[in-house]
Amino acid sequence: MKFNFLNTILLVFIISFTVNAQKKKDEKPAEIKWYSIEDAINLNAQQFPKKKILIDVYTDWCGWCKKMDATTFSNPEIIKYINEYYYAVKLNAERKDSIMLDGKLYINPNPTVNRSTHQLAEVLLNSRMSYPSYVFMDEMNRPITIVPGYSEAVNFEPILHYFADNQYLKQAWETFQKQFVGKVEKK
Repeated sequence: MKFNFLNTILLVFIISFTVNAQKKKDEKPAEIKWYSIEDAINLNAQQFPKKKILIDVYTDWCGWCKKMDATTFSNPEIIKYINEYYYAVKLNAERKDSIMLDGKLYINPNPTVNRSTHQLAEVLLNSRMSYPSYVFMDEMNRPITIVPGYSEAVNFEPILHYFADNQYLKQAWETFQKQFVGKVEKK
């Protein structure tokens, strides 16, 4: 009797472990929900509460942009925080199509030329073309600031909080950064 009871417990444990392992294997990892700039602005007009907008201005040839996607933007804590507090936008700075925002048409003036910059990217980055760059906008779709360059998840996390939590209105970045305690683990 004792032998059968232990075997039954062991069998239940093995089956449970196998099922959970298979579920985790089959689960798709979380991803950032990326929007078009038009959709993000429209969502802020229609949804409540409104969210900040984070615009990742990148190019297809930019190695640091790809590294940001592969590392920082694939970190579970970063994904969770961005999806909860931002409408995240990916904007190819060299896109070929036009964009209509607030009644103004933005185009790529030379869409057949390699590395021709789209007008919206120029406006958002104040003509300081550096990739990757991140434009933070408030809930009224007004620019707050531009943060240029690649950033590891542990360094990007406080930046996300600084703007989403409106700390930029209350204290200097240096003060906030010194006291910030995040969830992203340092490597």
